[in-house]
Amino acid sequence: MPTSVLRGALAAAVALLTFATPAAADAAAERVPALVLSEPTGPHPVGTTSLHLIDESRPDPWVAEKTARELMVSLWYPARTAQGRRAPYTTAREAELLLKELLIKDLPADALSRARTNAFTDAPALGHDRGLPLVVLSPGFSAPRSSLTTLAEDLASKGYVVAGIDHTYESAGTAFPDGRITTCVACRSLDSPGFGKKATRGRAADVSFVLDQLLGPDPAWKGARLIDPSRIAMAGHSLGGASSAWTMLTDARVRAGINLDGGFHIPIPSKGLSRPFLLLGAVKSHKPGGQDPSWGRDWRRMTGWKRWLTVDGMDHPSFSDFPLIADRIGGGRLPGSRAVEITRTYVGAFVDLHLRKRPQPLLEGPSRRYPEVEFWNDSRRSGTVLETA
Repeated sequence: MPTSVLRGALAAAVALLTFATPAAADAAAERVPALVLSEPTGPHPVGTTSLHLIDESRPDPWVAEKTARELMVSLWYPARTAQGRRAPYTTAREAELLLKELLIKDLPADALSRARTNAFTDAPALGHDRGLPLVVLSPGFSAPRSSLTTLAEDLASKGYVVAGIDHTYESAGTAFPDGRITTCVACRSLDSPGFGKKATRGRAADVSFVLDQLLGPDPAWKGARLIDPSRIAMAGHSLGGASSAWTMLTDARVRAGINLDGGFHIPIPSKGLSRPFLLLGAVKSHKPGGQDPSWGRDWRRMTGWKRWLTVDGMDHPSFSDFPLIADRIGGGRLPGSRAVEITRTYVGAFVDLHLRKRPQPLLEGPSRRYPEVEFWNDSRRSGTVLETA
């Protein structure tokens, strides 16, 4: 995806979250309540914790003087009890920086920092040794790991460990335990030649390092023994989704991947990608023949189980938590709760199929329950020939 498309993605987020008139903006800012995240649909309470990880084997790709790569990672997991302090959605400063990055001046930052989440900080984990599959989440460019919280909480409630990564200096704001706040240094390089390839490779390296820290002999999380290292998937939004395929090509531990509305910056090589992959995107950009040709190109090189789905009424930001924010200030084309439900349902079905071997009729064709979702992988169902993409 060229950098112009990345800028367009940011612009779409701004359009979704801005108001019709200055007067309406002022009025809405006064009355907008704190965000309330959709409740998880699984049977388990959700626990969460944060990890500060330092990779001394490589320098930071965006700040030359940083000789080590530092990351903040959130883990969500099934918990034994729903007790304790609810986890914050973001810090106050992270919320301010995110709204600034999106050029949103009239939404109070505490509408995000005071958001009601469904996970309890450091709650005891539920599970047995090597009993829980792992899903790694990578957010969109400039977005923090918190932007995929609704998806993470839902997967955790269904018995998954979920690792959400803040890709430092690519997020609008990342808070570290010592009080430091890093900002989106990479945003200054968005128009540089090869930016998308560099960012994709960097994200793959981040994911592999996080897996090393969770699965190695001295794991960074005390509950890491619960993770089954043979059942790992990666899902991402935008740049994070585009990075899922490259991560799978460079790290065999990732057994299945999901791209949520992200264009591919590095083509899948001619040898192909043989492991399962799901493409789930907005109609405008990612139907065959749409604005982003990279899906059609790489679809042909996916040689394993694959699906190509688009969702009518969802825009680029719709595959994150942003639609819930939009609902607080007037709403988007599709209600935020519906956008969240669709993303959760199809991602959950994919990982249940490929990490738990549970049959998923939902992924076999169109559903009456979700008429917004169109299948493009089978011309007999969609009436469209993929070769025109």
